[in-house]
Amino acid sequence: MRLLLVALSARARQWRHGYDLMKETGLQSGTLYPLLMRMTDNGLVEAEWREPSQPGRPARHAYRLTAKGLELALALAAADPLPGAKAALA
Repeated sequence: MRLLLVALSARARQWRHGYDLMKETGLQSGTLYPLLMRMTDNGLVEAEWREPSQPGRPARHAYRLTAKGLELALALAAADPLPGAKAALA
C-alpha cells in the first residue's frame, strides 16, 4: 500500500488509471486493484468512471487520493520514508 500511496501522492490531484499505476509501482493487477478497492472503502482514494478518450474503447476507472489519503502518505513518508518517497512527495 505504501508504494501505491507514494505513486498517487506524486501527482495527488491528478486522476490516474490502474494500468499507469501498475507500470509505475511494479504491482500486478491481482495486488493493485484489491488495494485500490480497499483504499477506496477506507476513504483514502476516490474512484470514478472515465469515458474513453478514443471511440470504441471501454470506459475505465480513474483514481486519486483524497485529503485523508494524502495526509496518510505524508505522515508515512515523514515517519519511515521508502527510497525515493521524499522526492516524490516534494
